[in-house]
Amino acid sequence: MSTPFSKLASVSLLLMILLCLAWELWLAPLRPGGSMLALKALPLLLPLRGILNGRRYTYQWLSLLVLLYLAEGLVRAITDQGSSQWLAMTETVLATMLFVACLGHARATAPSRTIKAED
Repeated sequence: MSTPFSKLASVSLLLMILLCLAWELWLAPLRPGGSMLALKALPLLLPLRGILNGRRYTYQWLSLLVLLYLAEGLVRAITDQGSSQWLAMTETVLATMLFVACLGHARATAPSRTIKAED
């Protein structure tokens, strides 16, 4: 079942992956030439297939995983300076959007709600 939340989750997940890679490789890496922090995008690749296929369980566990990125974005938005601070704020916004989308989709596709909708 596709919901408006599933589209928001797909877009925000893809943008988070791109942001993580671009941030740590080109835009504001910790070291010139890129840093190993680009590997933080790898855990975001794991749920990609499940999100694109609309698997409810994937939305549920991704809502927990994305909280790590939200925490990182908040910490770096406070401690970093310059472009890295702006990228951290962007990560915070994307992580929040993804979190809300995951919860919204999981709630909209809950078995108790789908049974009531059929009655």
